[in-house]
Amino acid sequence: GLPLPTLMTAQQQVPANSYPTVRAHAKSPFYVVIAIQKITDPEAYKPLPEKGKAAAEAAGGHYIIRTGNITGLDGVAPERLALIEFDSIEKAQAWYNSPTQKDADAIRAKSTDSLAFIVEGLGK
Repeated sequence: GLPLPTLMTAQQQVPANSYPTVRAHAKSPFYVVIAIQKITDPEAYKPLPEKGKAAAEAAGGHYIIRTGNITGLDGVAPERLALIEFDSIEKAQAWYNSPTQKDADAIRAKSTDSLAFIVEGLGK
């Protein structure tokens, strides 16, 4: 049989550019998901989209999704869905606890059946 190459010989035989590039772990974004199952008071709901947008943008968040155009696959789809991206969980929590967002949440609580939560995304 042929002699087995040593580790050094094997490394020298593989071109350096054939190794996958290892990127530094990117910081994961965090997302606030707001699912409005049902708008229970359309009149009281009217100011919510603009108040919510202003609160998110003031806190450094930006909308990825903000729609009522939802196609259900399993279960009952919400009437509206919003996905807001933040750089960190701290920024998302600061947004949620801000007076501006508290005002928007009071409208949401009064006029909808909904839920909101924070999820961690994948590093970019």
